[in-house]
Amino acid sequence: MSESSAEAVVSAASAAVASAGNWRKAGVAGAAIGVVAAGAAAGVAIERLTVGRGMRKKARLALDSTGPYGSLRGTPGKAYSDDGTELYYEVDEVEPEASLAPRRRRLFGRKAPAPVTVVFSHGYCLNQDSWHFQRAALRGVVRTVHWDQRSHGRSGRGVAQLEDRTPLTIDQLGRDLLAVIEAAVPEGPIVLVGHSMGGMTVMALAEQFPELIRERVVAVALVGTSSGRLGEVNFGLPVAGVAAVRRVLPGVLKALGQQAALVERGRRATADLFAGVIKRYSFASRDVDPAVERFAERMIESTPIDVVAEFYPAFTEHDKTAALARFTGMPVLVLAGVKDLVTPSEHSEAIADLLPDAELVLVPDAGHLVMLEHPEVVIDRLADLLVRAGAVPAGATVGGYGSTSSSAQPG
Repeated sequence: MSESSAEAVVSAASAAVASAGNWRKAGVAGAAIGVVAAGAAAGVAIERLTVGRGMRKKARLALDSTGPYGSLRGTPGKAYSDDGTELYYEVDEVEPEASLAPRRRRLFGRKAPAPVTVVFSHGYCLNQDSWHFQRAALRGVVRTVHWDQRSHGRSGRGVAQLEDRTPLTIDQLGRDLLAVIEAAVPEGPIVLVGHSMGGMTVMALAEQFPELIRERVVAVALVGTSSGRLGEVNFGLPVAGVAAVRRVLPGVLKALGQQAALVERGRRATADLFAGVIKRYSFASRDVDPAVERFAERMIESTPIDVVAEFYPAFTEHDKTAALARFTGMPVLVLAGVKDLVTPSEHSEAIADLLPDAELVLVPDAGHLVMLEHPEVVIDRLADLLVRAGAVPAGATVGGYGSTSSSAQPG
């Protein structure tokens, strides 16, 4: 099955590109995607020796029905970006202090936090639920806003992309974030938290709207993200594989997006293979809860292939290095998994080099979805960031919350 799954992926790519009238690229695309799939397919082959396809399908359905992850909901709201795209967000308000006293003390000592709103921005092919653990920990303790980026989760498809075929840019995502802030946080201090593409969104906001950063943003957390040079990432592949992927992937994704119905059927038919690919590029630990793995799969699987294709080119053009200067003088957390293959930790180190006062935290045995893989570390560092930002009175502490936070290494 692992070999036939890989062949199915290659066939889908070849068919899509061929339909665009370029058979030569189809062969190269097949080879490139085959390289990406090979490692995951090998793992799937071993699993299939002992676990049948029907049993694995039942296991996925069981995890889908019982997993608690992504079940947290807040007060819903809608914002509209400058091109009319509808953006969905949810707000978790601060609850009465009496009902949260034990958790407040655990996170912030005995002093109550000040009225600050923490705005969480998620990554590529994910949605607001990717912050499940951090949302659960801060729920009711401080005011939080969680939103779905355009064309992801419950937000609408990008109007400019869908109707006008305007290429998606990271700058556009920055303007989307501004729209959400204007609707959900019209006043008061803000802490911006972004993972991967969400971190790039925060940088784009800073570049375009420096006055907002200067007047209202009191702290920033950049998790598993990059300020640029993403075209140099090798995704853990051999040199030959990387060269092939870089050369053809934009065109392949565009062609696949034009054959979305065919590709989505192929994704369902090769669920085992894609599960292996998702696991490889999301996590590094061997003991990740299977329900968490399945939760990540569901988020990524729910992103249509044409949306995947629509967003990808923006990353190679992304360069917001100059925008980092907007965060000088405020508390900044830069956190990354040491084994992140998507946005390698070296990119976080480069950000920290430009923000010498930032706290750099490198988490061993962690991949790209570090907030799901090692949630206690991220929660612990976010709570400390809120303390440093003055979201709680001076002298408050995080008092031992996060039993594995000692595994994180300061930069």
